[in-house]
Amino acid sequence: MTDYKTSATWGEIAAQPAIWRAWAEPLSEKSAEVQAWIATENFDEIWVSGAGTSAFIGDIIARGSAKVRAVATTDFVGCPQDYLSATGKILAIQFGRSGNSSETIGMLDLLDAHRPDIARLNITCNGESALATRPAENQRVIVLPEATHDSGFAMTSSFTTMTMTALACLGVLNCGDIEKLANEAEQLIFKADAMSVARPERAVFLGAGALTGVARESALKVLELTAGKTMTQWDSTLGYRHGPKAGVDGATQVYVMLHPEAYVRQYDTDIADEIRRQFPNIPVKTLGQGGDFDIRGNGDPRIDSVLFVLLAQVLAVKWSADLGLPIDDPFQGQNLSRVVSGVKLYPL
Repeated sequence: MTDYKTSATWGEIAAQPAIWRAWAEPLSEKSAEVQAWIATENFDEIWVSGAGTSAFIGDIIARGSAKVRAVATTDFVGCPQDYLSATGKILAIQFGRSGNSSETIGMLDLLDAHRPDIARLNITCNGESALATRPAENQRVIVLPEATHDSGFAMTSSFTTMTMTALACLGVLNCGDIEKLANEAEQLIFKADAMSVARPERAVFLGAGALTGVARESALKVLELTAGKTMTQWDSTLGYRHGPKAGVDGATQVYVMLHPEAYVRQYDTDIADEIRRQFPNIPVKTLGQGGDFDIRGNGDPRIDSVLFVLLAQVLAVKWSADLGLPIDDPFQGQNLSRVVSGVKLYPL
């Protein structure tokens, strides 16, 4: 077992509340400028894009909006004809911790060559990246504080701070509420760290609406930091019954996220109760208001996503340490790398 608290990844998780507080005032000014630009341009559609964890930001913030559409860069680059023919006035928001991944470059190349009319808002943690420095005609760039440019393998503070930044720019998050979120995050990280949870062979994360994206990110954190030794699943609350529940066995832990809206939460509670009845010897834990891991939050699941993900971040680090892995590089330079590069990009 390694000492997880000496890892950069643990430091980056624990630093999130302080990062958010320090970013709140600059973000208030920057997001106001972007909101004014978006209002002036009156876009018909807004794409939110990234790869991996950065794409899951799009999955979260696109919920509840007819105008905002999640478009992963991996989908855009892999099958651009599905998107390049889109009509109307479009804003493409692209997220990137490094800002230099292969698909980031590929999407920029395709937009430059085929849709230079599409406006861009690039949000990145790396001020020297392609996202930060590559020019375009109608573009805005927001570079997050250097502290969000995680040095560890897994995205943690980069994920939560980019999510907050986008929500502020879209007028969903009031920057005055960040202090309250940071205060609760401190308590949640402390509580998660104090929990003694044995590493399972399988872990399942479920959530509805915007929390489906959080479930996906939570599953990825555990899968990444345990180097695949803990296999994970994610799904929507109602979707899980339709086949994927076959993945539950006696070596599984299940985490169900309770949506802040009472109507939706009924379905969350039902699936948790059902799995408890069918598998009485495995842990089934709920996250959210009144849950086993109580999260009060803001009441908007898109905003509260930055709180719901904290438990998985902490558990993933602790389980990685239990396996004796180097937490900041669990694959030890093989198979997976911190920044995806070297993907062959084909001209269209």
